Amino acid sequence: MSLLVDLFGYLSIIIHGLTIVAQSMALGGVLFLVFLALPLAASIGPRVAADTARMAAWSALALILCEAATVALQAAVLVDTVDLSLVEALGASSAIAGLIKMACGAVLAGLLAVLGTTAPRGLLLAVGLIELMAAIMTTHAAARLDDRALLLAVALLHQLGAAIWIGGIPAFVSALSRVQDGEAWRDVGARFSRMSVIGVGCILVSAAVMSVLYVGSPDAIYGTAYGVMVAAKAVMFVALLALGYGNSRVVARLRANPATPVKRLKRFAEVEIGIGFSLFFAAASLTSVPPSVDLTADRVSWHEVVERNTPVWPRMVSPQHDVLALPALQARLDAEAAAHATMPPPAFVPGGGELPVRNAADIAWSEFNHHWAGVFVVLIGVLAFLNRAGWRWARNWPLVFLGLAVFLFLRSDPEVWPMGDEGMLESLRDIEVLQHRFFVILTVLFAYFEWRVRAGGWDDKRAKLVFPLVCAVGGAALLTHSHAIANVKEALLIELTHTPLALAAIAAGWARWLEIRLDGRGGRMAGWVWPPCFVFIGALLLLYREA
Repeated sequence: MSLLVDLFGYLSIIIHGLTIVAQSMALGGVLFLVFLALPLAASIGPRVAADTARMAAWSALALILCEAATVALQAAVLVDTVDLSLVEALGASSAIAGLIKMACGAVLAGLLAVLGTTAPRGLLLAVGLIELMAAIMTTHAAARLDDRALLLAVALLHQLGAAIWIGGIPAFVSALSRVQDGEAWRDVGARFSRMSVIGVGCILVSAAVMSVLYVGSPDAIYGTAYGVMVAAKAVMFVALLALGYGNSRVVARLRANPATPVKRLKRFAEVEIGIGFSLFFAAASLTSVPPSVDLTADRVSWHEVVERNTPVWPRMVSPQHDVLALPALQARLDAEAAAHATMPPPAFVPGGGELPVRNAADIAWSEFNHHWAGVFVVLIGVLAFLNRAGWRWARNWPLVFLGLAVFLFLRSDPEVWPMGDEGMLESLRDIEVLQHRFFVILTVLFAYFEWRVRAGGWDDKRAKLVFPLVCAVGGAALLTHSHAIANVKEALLIELTHTPLALAAIAAGWARWLEIRLDGRGGRMAGWVWPPCFVFIGALLLLYREA
């Protein structure tokens, strides 16, 4: 149970992100069914509605599972840490909201699975509204004393907009694939375009209000963790708007000429899904930090941001392992135990609820790791660019990722085997170690599949998609990455450097996706976008500082 408590913060973000995805797809599917698939059934056919109902039903089932995991996790932690009974834990407001969401998900899944397209539309919309009202009771708005009613209203508007637009895109892509007639493509595109405008409007209005009441001032954007994540969401939102604008131009051409190809419409919509889901995980991260207006102390000043990010020569020489804080402390404890003929206590217990000690050598060790990782990534970006320019010998560039993976495995956590005394399995109780191992696995997967594609001539379409998916998932995961640092300012200064890395990784992944999936000039242009993203990531790593 102590392990569960220690992992609670990170697990809650991941599960909450999955919950937002499932909720948005379930509600977005219902709205797409009620306002598009059923009204246009005569022109686009009944199979679109049937597919949409099925997709919404599965999403509602996923919502039940995610909410069940959330309620169980919260109840287990409350029972273990606050000495409450299970009944008392389930009586908490967040648990009640979760149970209501599960009930709504069950009703939606049951109606759509049993009745399908004949399910009462009014009942579907009513249950969806109740689910949304329960969802906003676990947001920051529910905990506010000032402007609570207004914030609850805009939170509902915000989540409704996300469901209409981002949550409806999977059903939109499915509809475009199902129908084959130009007139049907035009009808689907035009109707969903109007729905998307409504969704975007809901998001813009609610985001403006929440920015004023939660962020408060420009210096809070870079001075607090909440502001940094809001800025990351804003960047991804702008990218979604750009993709949506591109799709609106295709829809406009469809109105004039139903024979217009819709492949770009489909591919841009696929990328919108990916970026939208990454945005949902950023939104989930916001729940783990207080709004900026509540954090008036320990803010990072602009001077501190500039000072930390002023370029200095990268650290290419590593300190010795035995001068790091934990090995040095363990050596002292070993010596004291030997003097008294007793068993030495461990210098650090993973998952024990305490942060590991750090000294100047630890900072130097971390900077060395980041700077050499930057060398690897810059090399990868340059070789990928040369390969794109036609230099055939550079096609083996994915193998550089294997070197990076070995480097990270050995160096990212010096207190862990094989360099440190902590065992591999035992160290996974530490959330930071767990995240580092996850990134190593992603790196190896990427290297294997992309090298097979590039150098081995592997023509499997699914294998080609591993690179963009792993890259995008890694970027989204980096948005939820946390560091075991007690100093709030230091942790935020590190997050200020990691957030651009995450956004660049997401951009690189989805640019590569378009290169693979989109024919013609659009695919070629996308192919020139993602290599510079890697060079940018590498440059940021080379400039990384912790002091």
